[in-house]
Amino acid sequence: MTHAVSTESGHRPIVPRPQRAALHAVGPSGNPDLSDAEAAAALFLRALGVPLEAEHLRATPARMARAWAEMLTPRPFEPTTFPNDEGYDELVLVRDIPFRSVCEHHLLPFTGRACVGYLPGERILGLSKLARVVEHYACRPQTQERLTQQIADWLQERLHPRAVGVVISAEHTCMTLRGAYATGSSTVTSALLGQLRDDARSRQEFLSLAGLMH
Repeated sequence: MTHAVSTESGHRPIVPRPQRAALHAVGPSGNPDLSDAEAAAALFLRALGVPLEAEHLRATPARMARAWAEMLTPRPFEPTTFPNDEGYDELVLVRDIPFRSVCEHHLLPFTGRACVGYLPGERILGLSKLARVVEHYACRPQTQERLTQQIADWLQERLHPRAVGVVISAEHTCMTLRGAYATGSSTVTSALLGQLRDDARSRQEFLSLAGLMH
């Protein structure tokens, strides 16, 4: 169940995603080639009329290459799960996870916060790994809708919990710095799986804790 809400345009349905990405804990591509990236950055900037001869701009292509490599390369991690020996059966939820990603349509950043939760089954996840999963899928050209669903799918695949919920709120610079110039607008997406999708009371509890209901 995925929704998108814009503070300017209200509710609208999301077109179903064509295919879910594979669930793994490695980066989306190989190691970046900083030398080629620097050369390409120099060509790109010169094509846009940016002079690189000035002392304060000479190292800009190299800095640009390193910055983009950092934004597009997730840190590897191994998910740590533990047996749910106590039989804990209430929501586990981490709010206000900060993230930054890059819009795949304009390669401009979007930033926001994620709320990720699940109803445990036989295993629970180390809490820090919820934030690492958000970072992992955010470090690549993305759409917010896909990012939301990929996080939910990863948790479902790894933990087999009774329910998964993900809510993301973000500001997209492709909307605020160009195009519509919709300064101050934000986009909210959610993905609900299992009991959070099927049971109204569980869904209401999750959305309330996520800050979407008052």
